[in-house]
Amino acid sequence: MNTKQIVLASRPKGIPQIKNFRTELIELPEIKTDEVLLKPIYFSVDPYLRSRMNDTKPDIQAFHIDQPMEGSALATVIESESDIFKPGDIVLGVLPWREYTVASDKGLQKVDATQQPLSYFLGVLGLTGITAYIGLMNICKPLAGETLVVSGAAGAVGIVAGQIARLQGCRVVGITGSDEKLRLLVGKYGFDEAINYKTTTYVNKAIATICHDGVDVYFDNVGGQISDAVISNLNIHSRVVICGQIALYNNTEIPMGPRIQQTLLAKNVMMQGFNVGNYKSEFPEAILHLTQWIKEGKLDFQETIYEGFDQLPAAFIGLFTGVNIGKMIVKV
Repeated sequence: MNTKQIVLASRPKGIPQIKNFRTELIELPEIKTDEVLLKPIYFSVDPYLRSRMNDTKPDIQAFHIDQPMEGSALATVIESESDIFKPGDIVLGVLPWREYTVASDKGLQKVDATQQPLSYFLGVLGLTGITAYIGLMNICKPLAGETLVVSGAAGAVGIVAGQIARLQGCRVVGITGSDEKLRLLVGKYGFDEAINYKTTTYVNKAIATICHDGVDVYFDNVGGQISDAVISNLNIHSRVVICGQIALYNNTEIPMGPRIQQTLLAKNVMMQGFNVGNYKSEFPEAILHLTQWIKEGKLDFQETIYEGFDQLPAAFIGLFTGVNIGKMIVKV
């Protein structure tokens, strides 16, 4: 059968453009033993995909030119030559950007679509929520009464991380890029304070004023100058988890910033980067807690959903211009 796919047409310089993608028609192979034919329902678009569009970092598996982009997706099994899945099953996996695709059953996970909204398995009950939980609970280990700052606070991970910190008894300050998002963080998601970095002249001074006793925990989703400002306000024995660096993904030159080692040394700061894929043994515990908090009404979530397979490039680009609140998803 024929299907559409979206491929990487060229490597972007700076923020990706529509011209960096191309839609084409291909013929799928016949399904073989232990394979399934899938029709995607939702695709997740995530900032980390930007780093895979480059070919300059040996530690990152780069997308190939003229080959399809890929990402986490929920899909319906249409045909099956697998002993694991049957037609009608809903599965989760990393799939190419295609309207239909043939996939091995080895990399797929069946999901129960009756308990929570299906899209949640790409967001708050998927890698997004798991990332927030593990980064916060396993690495930062917040304590009641501490002050936590989260950057990219209105993004998918930031919204969840901030709410989890509040559940631990922390005072939570979010950094975001619009007044609308600021109001949502405080009014809907229970953040104690929020800063619009785009309208704040001196972010470091704003943090110092709001976090009058300093910052104990920093959940870093963005890097760049915002993180420089937070780090200048860290307390002794504070913890920093580096979850993302979205402010740097589109840089065309190596950025220069403050030398932070002296601050880390003088204040005995623990700073750790992490890839959630290295914590798979912790996933069940994270999902258990996240599910319980949702059922109890203690954890809320928000999605920005684009409609239509052809909207995948536009939705992805929108991550870097701040159009999304919460998880960015494309409904095929």
